[in-house]
Amino acid sequence: MKFSSTLGALGASSILLSGAGAIELDITSPASIKQAAKSLSTNLRSYYTGDRPGDTPGNLPDPYYWWECGAMFNAFIDYWYYTGDDQYNKITAQAMEHQIGDYNAFMPPNQTKTLGNDDQAFWGMAAMSAAENKLPDLGNGKPSWLSLAQAVFNTQKDRWDNQTCGGGLKWQIFTFNNGYNYKNTISNGCFFNIAARLYKYLGNDTYSNWAERAWEWELAVGLMSEDYHYYDGTDDKKNCTDVNHIQWTYNAGVHMAGAAAMWNVTQNDLWRGRLKGVIDAAGIFFNDNVMIEVACENNGKCDVDQRSFKAYLSRWMGYTAIVAPWTREFIDPLLKASAQAAAKQCNAGANQTSCGLRWVDNGKNDGSFGVGEQMAAMEVVQSLLYTTASGPATAQKGGISVSNPEAGNNVPNTPITFNSITTGDKAGASILTLLVLVAILVGAWWMVS
Repeated sequence: MKFSSTLGALGASSILLSGAGAIELDITSPASIKQAAKSLSTNLRSYYTGDRPGDTPGNLPDPYYWWECGAMFNAFIDYWYYTGDDQYNKITAQAMEHQIGDYNAFMPPNQTKTLGNDDQAFWGMAAMSAAENKLPDLGNGKPSWLSLAQAVFNTQKDRWDNQTCGGGLKWQIFTFNNGYNYKNTISNGCFFNIAARLYKYLGNDTYSNWAERAWEWELAVGLMSEDYHYYDGTDDKKNCTDVNHIQWTYNAGVHMAGAAAMWNVTQNDLWRGRLKGVIDAAGIFFNDNVMIEVACENNGKCDVDQRSFKAYLSRWMGYTAIVAPWTREFIDPLLKASAQAAAKQCNAGANQTSCGLRWVDNGKNDGSFGVGEQMAAMEVVQSLLYTTASGPATAQKGGISVSNPEAGNNVPNTPITFNSITTGDKAGASILTLLVLVAILVGAWWMVS
């Protein structure tokens, strides 16, 4: 995941704002919710070009980064899971297969120069969702969805860095990538999420032990507070003594789902308390029960990446409500109010189904259109169907994806090098390094500006 200077992806020039509400949503009617989700998914699908002749499956056009395409296909997997509509399954399988990479671990060579642990993990979480939701494996000797999630886990546990800060994953995978010295919460949170869900699926204590280790490290280093607020990241050159205190929805969401999976397996009070703490602390992201990206919505500073973050909190709230049913009394009002507010402002564009960023403006569309905005609205709406979902499969309960505990162990540890670095590479690297440094030093300013 990368810092982006572009403040949003606007739709085509033909898109016009409209005051008429085209998304009709009755939150008490599964049929209405499914129809609303279908309308939103159609618009989201229109942004994807990777299945066109000559294009690359699994890539979105500029300005979107590779990781967000993986996140989008996770949304389509969720869409099929909740609605039963399989119209996107073919392009999803095609895209995910194409991005597997040389080592069957979502490390494609064309992404090497910018590949972060969080980028890889978003594709790994999509594969985990495919396994949990019983999307048929690719077959014909190709890796299974479950093995791809295991491969991401195995490659990342081997990158656990004890040289500084007492552990943790770095943001970037390769030493030549700028941001390599930043240990960020989303990378570690995604690793925790995958480990917890693999534990739930397979029951192997290796995954449980790593989930606990990641959780405890984040708490010890200050990326997670004692009252379960999650911050952006920290500089390992300073031994993680300085923490960037920006709070993002997706950090709360990724940990919420992981904690829910851990509670589901253990049923113990420790994980129940942790999960309830995460849900309570996530209240910072709601205004009258409507979700808001507090760090950047009000000040107009959400970049392309950040415009998608509410999709993941919505996604993982739905997951949490399924696997930890006692959380529904806390989650349900938030999902309902947010879904209603999101749908109400999805009233723009040629088909009057384009969604803006802000849901808190009582149906007023803010004119910001893109993959992130559309995916967030779709995820929060379809998550209302959690009460009708069968629950994620496991190896002992309906799972069909094939396990491979050794997946990912063939990835070489030798750093990849390039013969030359262009002036453009150097310029981009300098800018990104500066952005990381500035984010660490003045991150708290974002919250109040």
